[in-house]
Amino acid sequence: MKTIIFVCHGNICRSPAAEWIAKKILQERGREKEFKILSRALSYEEINNDIYPPMKQTLEDFHVPFKRHYADILSKEDYEKADYIFYMDSSNKRIISYRYPMANDKFHHINEFTPQMGDIEDPWYSGRYTLVVQQLIVCINNIFDKM
Repeated sequence: MKTIIFVCHGNICRSPAAEWIAKKILQERGREKEFKILSRALSYEEINNDIYPPMKQTLEDFHVPFKRHYADILSKEDYEKADYIFYMDSSNKRIISYRYPMANDKFHHINEFTPQMGDIEDPWYSGRYTLVVQQLIVCINNIFDKM
């Protein structure tokens, strides 16, 4: 079983959405037993907080099931156990480069297989939750198409 971790700044919008979208896609493909899917934060600001309410609503609008979430930081243990860690934007990449100078091929931009997509913006700031979920669905489908 491969472990995939999606990371973003606070683990209350993009990364938990990616986690639940990935779980839904894997279930639809009959591949849920092949992967363990997690999400984590790169900051401590939102630790233990649930998915931000507008993101919950957007996931519901897209029929993506989810459960109570507790934001958590990416730990050294997470890093060591992960096969793939997908980050959302260049700011995430800078933090990763600082914290994990030994960063190897485990870290990937979520758009690695959808390069025309660019960064996945933080909807907490932009308010564009629908756009972010649409982009995550495309990127995550492309990730699983390649795995």
